[in-house]
Amino acid sequence: MRKLTRYFLEGLLLLVPLAATIYVLYSILSKIDSIFKFEIPGAGFLVTILTITAVGFISSNILTKRLVRFIDRMFARLPFVKMIYTAVRDLMNAFVGDRKSFNKPVLVTLSAANNIHLIGFLTRESLENIGFADKVAVYLPQAYNFSGNLIIVSREQVTPISVESGDIMAFIVSGGVAVK
Repeated sequence: MRKLTRYFLEGLLLLVPLAATIYVLYSILSKIDSIFKFEIPGAGFLVTILTITAVGFISSNILTKRLVRFIDRMFARLPFVKMIYTAVRDLMNAFVGDRKSFNKPVLVTLSAANNIHLIGFLTRESLENIGFADKVAVYLPQAYNFSGNLIIVSREQVTPISVESGDIMAFIVSGGVAVK
C-alpha cells in the first residue's frame, strides 16, 4: 500500500504542475484567439506577438518618439487615467524597461538580536525627496503571489546580495524552494 501511495504522490507531483501550466497557456491562447476570431488555433497569439513587436519597432524610430512622449504625457495628466496608466507603465518599466527596478537584491536585517532577515530588492537608494534622507526603499515580493510589500528601512539594515536578480526572484516567489 505504501508503494502505491508513493506512486500516486509522484504522479501527482509530475502531473499537477504540468496540467496547470498547459491549462494556463491554453486559456491565454484561447482568450487571445477569441478576440480575433481566427479559425486556426494560435493565430491570434501570433498576430498579437507580431503587433507588439511592430509597435515596438515603430515607437523606437526617432520620428515617432515625439508622438510616444506626447501620448505618455497626455495619459499621465488625465485624472483617473493617470492613476491606471502610470501604475501599469511603472510596473512594466520595473521588469522590462530601461530603468529596471528589481536588479539590486538585498538582505534586510529586521532583528540582529534574533537573527531575522528578509530578502528583497532595493528600489530607491534615497528618500530625501519625501523627508527620509537616511532611509532606503526595499520591495519584498511575496511567495506564491504577484504582490509584495514596500518597506522603508535604514541603510545600515540593508546588505547587497551578489546573486542574479532573476535567481533571487525565483527563490522568493517559490517560498525558498527554487535554488540554482
